[in-house]
Amino acid sequence: MTSTAQLEQALQRFLSQHPPKAGSLIITLFGDVISQHGNNVWLGSIIDSLCYFGLNDRQIRTAISRLVQEDWLQSIPRGRRSYYSFTPGGNRRFERVAHRIYAGSFPQWDAQWTLVMLSLMDSPVREQFRRELSWQGFGQINHGVFAHPSADDAVLTELIKDFDVADEILVLRATTSEITSNAAIEGLTSKAWKLSELQPRYEQFCELFSQLLQVLDDGSEELGERESFIMRLLLIHEYRRLLLKTPALPQDLLSSSLPAVRASELAAAVYAFAEKQSLSFIARSFESLNGPLPAVSDGFYLRFNH
Repeated sequence: MTSTAQLEQALQRFLSQHPPKAGSLIITLFGDVISQHGNNVWLGSIIDSLCYFGLNDRQIRTAISRLVQEDWLQSIPRGRRSYYSFTPGGNRRFERVAHRIYAGSFPQWDAQWTLVMLSLMDSPVREQFRRELSWQGFGQINHGVFAHPSADDAVLTELIKDFDVADEILVLRATTSEITSNAAIEGLTSKAWKLSELQPRYEQFCELFSQLLQVLDDGSEELGERESFIMRLLLIHEYRRLLLKTPALPQDLLSSSLPAVRASELAAAVYAFAEKQSLSFIARSFESLNGPLPAVSDGFYLRFNH
């Protein structure tokens, strides 16, 4: 069996066991691909490209309508055709996790914590804000108290502004005292971020992409364009879903049983293998308002510390 055939078989086996949800995969498509090529694409291109993931026309159209309602996407009608792009808000929401997806490394820890207290918050958006905090890697350490060991102040400020809750929350800084034991810190992080529940998902991710990397390392043939695109999008989709459940913990605070560092290394390595051929597939398979998608943006080549 050829390398490409082995790869396609492994991808299809995984997809049959773990079919992606249409809405989530479309967000990954726009974040990883469309946003880097001018940020608009014809609906037909979306349908054609996602059929490889077992999604049909109806599922995709329904998911896109929902994403428009949720302010992830906006429609750009042209004659009888519909084109879509990230809304400014949708783009910001993806970018909040994108810097973690493509970082290729883990932050250093200075023993500082950012605490966000929601005790003053009595707002209809409380639950949505709490969910966004979790997506940004905050762990709940007590009722209404969220902590982060390496929070991005700019992202947090933007989040507070987007939800208009500056007068309803408290943001505090705390320092881990030297008298605090490592066991106590490990217990806090394990409980607040439920790291034990993430372990099997990380192991599953590493198993799939380690297997694919072995096929790629064989080097007996060049990976096909379509397979490169499928592998790249599936890689970022699965990694993004992991990171939405995982705090942006420094390596010092990650449980040794959680193969997060290995997952990051695999993501960078597989993405590098898929890059060139996937770009060729995208160039000939996607259509924008002005014809073929424009060339990829310069920022694309900064991903994974290019």
